[in-house]
Amino acid sequence: MTTHEAVVDVSQDWLQACSVQQQFMRGPAASENLVDFSAGCRQLRALGGDCYDFTSLPDGRLTMLIGDASGKGVAAALMMASVQASLRTAALFAADNLAAMLRVVNLQACASSLADRYATLFYGVLDRESLTLRYINAGHNPPLLLHPDGSFTWLEPSGPPVGIFPDASWCEGLIRLQRGDLVVAYTDGVTETFGPSGTEWGVEGLVAAAASIRARSADTLVQSIFDSIDDFSAGNQHDDATVAALRIL
Repeated sequence: MTTHEAVVDVSQDWLQACSVQQQFMRGPAASENLVDFSAGCRQLRALGGDCYDFTSLPDGRLTMLIGDASGKGVAAALMMASVQASLRTAALFAADNLAAMLRVVNLQACASSLADRYATLFYGVLDRESLTLRYINAGHNPPLLLHPDGSFTWLEPSGPPVGIFPDASWCEGLIRLQRGDLVVAYTDGVTETFGPSGTEWGVEGLVAAAASIRARSADTLVQSIFDSIDDFSAGNQHDDATVAALRIL
């Protein structure tokens, strides 16, 4: 094989890897069964450690995932893909016990990842009939729960990231949603965006942006948050940034 042929093969492999990662992040905007959801990811490189996912379980419940693997590039992307695949499989058998499900995923992550690699994630299961959201937050930035009256709360971490401690455990959270409630999950590349003066956008920027457009569609809301980030940072991106939104109609 010539040097030129080797370069072409590597480029093709790289493009295939990028395509596979995009397939994992399947979260097209949808409005169905009283729920409106959407997500978007802006990676710093072609491959990154952020991910999101919305998946319908066989019984009609909807899962929501956002995650962020440590590091950047290929290594981060591989770890996040492994964790995401494990979650999808485990959810088919243990979605009624999120703590147990995550313990299995964590053991797999600890066994297959390098010592300095880990991933934070928020994973929720929405029951469309009762409008209850059961969730686990593994060391991830707390998602924003914004109510129609403008009040809000945070869905705080209930355990450490996955891939660090084989014997780690998590507590499951439960919230009852109502019409008009909005859940906005994000990675640290969103709130840790900096303006030209060095000021951080922070959670204050996120709350203000979400509150100003909370009545719009989830797809519009996600795009508007990215637009707000761009306006604040003058278009400068320093980390992978992902936003996922779920709104009760």
